[in-house]
Amino acid sequence: MAENGCHLNPEEVPTPSSDPSGLSPSQREVLERCLHALTHAKNDSHILAALLLITRLCPAGQLDTGTLHRIFEAVGLNLPARLLVTAFRGDDSSGLPPEELISLGTALLAALSTDASMVAHPQLLSTVPLILSILENGPNWTDKQTKTLGNEALACDCYQVLNAVCVLPQGLEQLLTRGAVLALCRAVLKKQTLSHEKGLPLLGHLLSSSIRPRAWAKHSSDLLLLLQNVSQNFCRVSDQDRLEMCSQIPPFLPPPGVESESLVLKEIVGNLWASLQPLIQGKLSQEHLGSVLVVSACLLDLYGWESTGPPKFCCLLVNRACVEVRMGLEEPPGTEISPQLQHILTACYRIMEAAMEQACSQGAVSHPAQIQTAITGLSLQQSRQVLGALEEAFSAEMYYLKQVEQTSYDDPFLFATFRSLCAWLAEETSCLKEEVIDLLPFLIGYAKSHFKGGGKGKGLADWMSKMSISNISQDGTWSREAALRYLLPSLCHLSAEDGPRRVLLSLDTPALLVDFLSQGWASLRGQSGKTVTRDPSLETACSALLNFAITEPERVRKDHCFVALESMLSEALPVLLHKPRLLVLAANCCTLGLMIARLKSTSTDPVELGQQRFFSSVLSFLLSAVQSGQASKPARISALWEEHWEEAGELWRLSLQALGGCVRAQPWITTLIRDEGWLQNIFTLLGSSGRLPDQPSQDALEEVLCAIAKQCPVCRKDISELVKSVSCGSLQGLPQLSRILVE
Repeated sequence: MAENGCHLNPEEVPTPSSDPSGLSPSQREVLERCLHALTHAKNDSHILAALLLITRLCPAGQLDTGTLHRIFEAVGLNLPARLLVTAFRGDDSSGLPPEELISLGTALLAALSTDASMVAHPQLLSTVPLILSILENGPNWTDKQTKTLGNEALACDCYQVLNAVCVLPQGLEQLLTRGAVLALCRAVLKKQTLSHEKGLPLLGHLLSSSIRPRAWAKHSSDLLLLLQNVSQNFCRVSDQDRLEMCSQIPPFLPPPGVESESLVLKEIVGNLWASLQPLIQGKLSQEHLGSVLVVSACLLDLYGWESTGPPKFCCLLVNRACVEVRMGLEEPPGTEISPQLQHILTACYRIMEAAMEQACSQGAVSHPAQIQTAITGLSLQQSRQVLGALEEAFSAEMYYLKQVEQTSYDDPFLFATFRSLCAWLAEETSCLKEEVIDLLPFLIGYAKSHFKGGGKGKGLADWMSKMSISNISQDGTWSREAALRYLLPSLCHLSAEDGPRRVLLSLDTPALLVDFLSQGWASLRGQSGKTVTRDPSLETACSALLNFAITEPERVRKDHCFVALESMLSEALPVLLHKPRLLVLAANCCTLGLMIARLKSTSTDPVELGQQRFFSSVLSFLLSAVQSGQASKPARISALWEEHWEEAGELWRLSLQALGGCVRAQPWITTLIRDEGWLQNIFTLLGSSGRLPDQPSQDALEEVLCAIAKQCPVCRKDISELVKSVSCGSLQGLPQLSRILVE
């Protein structure tokens, strides 16, 4: 082939013709004779001779489909594979030197790989490891002139095959499983022929795809060396060249959380930030600013604001991202956003999200996890400036989302914008309150559309991967329910406020939450032991439903979705008792079930078995939070609950208060309390001090004990006798109960 360093004689140079191969009539005639010789060859020597003539006559890319199929029918894919294997083994039975066999074999594979129907053939795929070995280690040319002429052409043919495999439906998987990432990585580090020009872009494509996490999991040390090499090249060039190279950096960064403790990676990220600072501070074209913002977002994904730079620079970065979002989204309705701008805006969203978390952590909202990602030295004034810029940018997002038609709901960029706004609403719902309320029909409708649609969004997953957006879902996929998951935290805030809650009720939001919770429970139910995975979204859904249960009693009594919810909770809580990893979810289910049950009116109908089982589980669950203290000291939080007490403690107290309401509404519960010896267990745990470790818990316990004593004379007598016994506590810490007992 011409790509093999073999050239046509001057008189054989093709002249313009109608031939699809661009060959002159005389060259076509020679090609036909070669093909005839190939199809009638009696042995490998004749086949090789005919193939050598063909490769010298017509480049691989110019062979038409018909000619390729004739070559394939004559030699099959077995021959090029045999040529490579023979060359690697050093077998000289063919009469040709190894370099000629490798050159011819790769040339044939390159030619055949231009046909989509052939590139997926198992025999061609079986040669990928050999081709990768050639690229990683280079051919062992014995002749210096041959080496000079053949290396580049050989590498071209090898990369042609790999690129053809890459575009197959399963091409990425085929290359990953055959060692492409490691081989190409080492080829670049060894500076093999065309490794920078062709190998690095192919690696970047592989590492920008869905195989990225697995590639880093298998080859993290080599990929870290590669990143170090790429970043060093980036940092040592001029600012202008750096602008052109910005797009090369993101594909080679690890996914967030991978190698996060690596000092090498931290140093690389710090050096990259230092090189980006003058670019962000300078005057940039729209295209260059976009690529700089994309790199910045990727670096923030890794270490937050840890090594970004001084606060003034961080504020500038956030401001530039916010301005870009406003310019991109505040366009007249119907304006199409180009794929390139979508990529840039998605990066800006991530910068905004990181800034929002930080700015909020300087004010009333604070999360321990944000300490390590802090913008060191950010003043209160700078925090307010950042929040002001963010507010304007998120307002632009809401403007954009208001224009969206339902026919666009499958657009991945719409999902990214929705996701970004949800991150803002999860932290801040007091700003832009009216705009948020006006947007609720879209937010709920969009989340419902995706949730009800079901299935996995592969197109969404591919797009998110290309945008370098990390996936944090439970099962490693971008599922259709992800939209609702992102919206849930803001629903917790909004359902607690009268105005937004009325709109949410009009949109039938409780039914959507119940469906989500039921689906999540169906998934959790089959898990056991170490396979049990906590899903915070289910806990958040419970919290939002709890707001409705507390503030909208009439809706709870009338809405059929709460009947379905109560049935599900009656089934779930007894099972969750035996899944300690899901204690917080169990606490949510317990509280929510009790809050619904307290709204029931007294009935003379027989108690349903499910209700009996639920309340029996409630009593056991509430009891499990406490254990006896030493000597006369207050009772303690049990070891099982202690690590979750910050999250579950308030739910435990709410459950006790709600249990008191249930006792007043459903007197049969006091019979269950006596049958299960719950009062005796409680007073035994309280010990001689008669106290719990904190006053709010003590008050909640006293409230339920007072309700039981008032509702059931027999229980009141039991409590009096328990207090008098030697082993149980006094009433010093329970003054209201003491007054009831002496009435």
